Amino acid sequence: MNHIIFGGDGFVGRHLAEKLIADGENVVIADIVKSDLPLYQRARYVRCDVTDFAQVQAVGIAPDDMVYNMAAKMLSPLQVRAKRWEFFWPVNYYGAENIMKATHEAGCTRLVQFTTDMIYGHTVQSPQTEDHPAAPLGEYGKSKWATEQLAFDWRKKGLNITIFRPRLIIGPGRLGILEKLFKLIDANLPVPMIGSGKVPYQFISVFDCADAAYLGWKGGVPNAEYNLGSDNPPSVRKLLGDLIKHTGSRSILVPTPAFAVKKTLAFFDLINLPIMDPEQYLIADEMCVRETGRLKRDLGWAPRYQDGAMLIAAYDEYRAKKAGQTRASGAAVAAE
Repeated sequence: MNHIIFGGDGFVGRHLAEKLIADGENVVIADIVKSDLPLYQRARYVRCDVTDFAQVQAVGIAPDDMVYNMAAKMLSPLQVRAKRWEFFWPVNYYGAENIMKATHEAGCTRLVQFTTDMIYGHTVQSPQTEDHPAAPLGEYGKSKWATEQLAFDWRKKGLNITIFRPRLIIGPGRLGILEKLFKLIDANLPVPMIGSGKVPYQFISVFDCADAAYLGWKGGVPNAEYNLGSDNPPSVRKLLGDLIKHTGSRSILVPTPAFAVKKTLAFFDLINLPIMDPEQYLIADEMCVRETGRLKRDLGWAPRYQDGAMLIAAYDEYRAKKAGQTRASGAAVAAE
């Protein structure tokens, strides 16, 4: 059997591939790009645009294979309002539809599908279990929630599909929205918080995401949805305060009236000069803690990385890159 990872050259996919290769498994990476990664010495690469069903079919899924869908368009880079549908939906929804259809037609029944915690929208209950109402606030979350509806339908046709809903992912090689924060700190400028900063902020390590996908396979690919997030996330104030202390910066944290800041950000979004995606700022002062008990009980998963350490590692990676240095690929760094 092969482990076929769509989007396997990407942020989470490459770490899952490395984990499977280390376990002696046969890995096929189906992606539209091929980076200069050592894992290709032992993994087979197939160029594949998931928006093209013929290309997905050509990957050659077999009945005994294990399929993973990591192919996705993320909230970074920031998109203007008019372009968000065409940016997110072709890959996130229609690409997932092509993969599910090709998997089923090949007689294969096992698929791990990554979506997002952004399907939940505003907080109705906290902490959020997988049964929290879904009401996504933008095209990214909507495309992922629609993908889950697809998965529910394909389950009825015989596919086993395990769905993972990760929080903001941290790991090597990608800064995303954190780069703006790090630039403020480096310049010793005030760091504004949306609201008081008393609510917790939760990350998830890319390595913990790879572990979850691996355990999804090992655990028999249950037809279930699972949150992915760290344990015991600290408040925004503590998270940022500890980072500033680590850097030696003279930056100070500035609480702001959340309502006014959101209105201001919404205005800039309206005139096509977005500073932050609405799906991020609209919930920035809410209790967005994703509960992971179901995943721990069902598959024996546990997060290995803590939020504060991950954020500091991300900053250190940022500084090392600015200095022209590189870090070991196993460091817990950077964010999507």
